[in-house]
Amino acid sequence: MTKNRFDFIVVGAGSSGCAVTAGLVEAGIGTVCTLEAGCSDNSPIVKTPFALMFMMGSRKRDWRYNTAAQSELGNRVLAVPRGKMVGGSGSINSMVWFRGRMDDFDGWGVEGWSATDVLPAFEQIESRMMPQRLAGPHPLAERFACSLKSDGHTPPSPEYEGAGVFNVNIRDGRRWSPADAFLHPAKASGNLTVTTESRVATILFKDKCAEGVELVNGERIYARKGIVMSAGAIESPALLMRSGIGPANQLKSLGINLIKDAPEVGLNLHDHPVIGVHHAGPASGYGLTLAQLPAWMISPLTYLLLKRGRLASNLVEAGAFFNARETEDRPDVQVHFIPYMMGWQGKACVWGSGYYADVGVCRPKSRGSLRLVSADVNVAPQIDLGLLDHPDDLATLVAGFKRLRKIMKEASFGSRSAPEMFPGNNVTSDAQIEQHIRDRLSTAYHPVGTLRMGTDKAPVSARLRLNGVDGLWVADASVMPGVTSANTNAPSIMIGHRAAQFIAEDH
Repeated sequence: MTKNRFDFIVVGAGSSGCAVTAGLVEAGIGTVCTLEAGCSDNSPIVKTPFALMFMMGSRKRDWRYNTAAQSELGNRVLAVPRGKMVGGSGSINSMVWFRGRMDDFDGWGVEGWSATDVLPAFEQIESRMMPQRLAGPHPLAERFACSLKSDGHTPPSPEYEGAGVFNVNIRDGRRWSPADAFLHPAKASGNLTVTTESRVATILFKDKCAEGVELVNGERIYARKGIVMSAGAIESPALLMRSGIGPANQLKSLGINLIKDAPEVGLNLHDHPVIGVHHAGPASGYGLTLAQLPAWMISPLTYLLLKRGRLASNLVEAGAFFNARETEDRPDVQVHFIPYMMGWQGKACVWGSGYYADVGVCRPKSRGSLRLVSADVNVAPQIDLGLLDHPDDLATLVAGFKRLRKIMKEASFGSRSAPEMFPGNNVTSDAQIEQHIRDRLSTAYHPVGTLRMGTDKAPVSARLRLNGVDGLWVADASVMPGVTSANTNAPSIMIGHRAAQFIAEDH
């Protein structure tokens, strides 16, 4: 077996991994090898914003995880899309940019992670990501942006109630992912090696010190100074458990040699639960209709020549934040607005024209867990999001759903207005809405928390070191004690950026 040696190994070239890689390279503290289990991001389908709908669920670019049966949802199993390529989920997401609420970070209660502490890091990463208002949104998105007494020009924010067209990380009509902003420029240093199709099976330890990794093909790669785990909230804890760090009884039952008993590894898993409402009618939103066929036929040429038009849309064009019960100014739900006919019959693409919006809980209280069912790297872990395990989440969704319906009815969509088709007028009482939520609830694809940072029994320290072993850091959404109040891509990049700063200071 080949023994390659570098100063640092970064496991995962996702959003956080790209940022931590660039930070380590720019700090000039040694050579870096970044290992990505998936493929390259060098493809037109990755760079074209509208094509995200073709990447989610693809065998090549999505891990295609599923949850365990969710007991509060009638034992339904939900999809858990995760990016499987350079850029990670930042290469298949809707490119929506939010820091979160600043008091989210204060609420973590972790020293060094207050709003004041993280603000400089957000400013630094935004100087590279350069998020900006989506160019050329659909007229429906522009009109939705004027709901909730908003001016239509200011982007929405979880800090206050209002609607707007989203800020996105799209540059010149093309996806501008963390790989574009951080990873690819770092290659010019000569101190970075990036390998794709390089999935890590286990971490190698010597006397409780991480010294390298073993890939699924048996190749071993060694790190002189340390390893950074940036494989995400699903794969990072799974890899640690396969490597002997996790709940002792569980690992021993699977025949895994125990390195460190860490009972909380895999706990605290949670995501934003969302429920949607579908509108359909002629001449409303994007869709598959005879009238729109000419526009669809010319859209590739328009995009190729001008980087504008339908293919430059990220689909999730606008949204809002509001307080579901209207009892305080602090928003507790987020809305995603999609000016596109979304099928509710089991297919994403159906014939017709329409638009869709969903409402999700900003700060869910329900918690689940991630557990190994096998030591075999090819066997997916058990992913239990614990959706609606806490009754407050269901109550907030019911109130949020009712207010979203009211907002959609009152929005000034004009001649593009279309009636609600699903769930429709037969679902009106709280009991009916509750059942609808249990039958149709999904998530915003923002899993976090499985390797929370903190004190006491937290798996990860405030400086992102894995507690109980040496030479190992974690830098991805798994370290969040609680999910931020909006889309999680920006906070994930921020975490990777700060991790590189911590590691550079320690070395």
